[in-house]
Amino acid sequence: MAEIEDKAPPARACPICGKPALAKFRPFCSARCADIDLGRWLKGSYVIPGEPLDEADDVPPNPRESGRDH
Repeated sequence: MAEIEDKAPPARACPICGKPALAKFRPFCSARCADIDLGRWLKGSYVIPGEPLDEADDVPPNPRESGRDH
């Protein structure tokens, strides 16, 4: 019988620059690449394509237009 070796999975490349990822910043190679990725998330660069939404559905009703007095 062949012995089963405990091998670590191959190191993945940093998704931003392609350098080998470091455990401290996994899956990135550095804090810089992690910050670049965070900035992309915050700007909305990462999106899943889908049907366009009707923007009128996103707007809350105006209480003055509903006939209620405050």
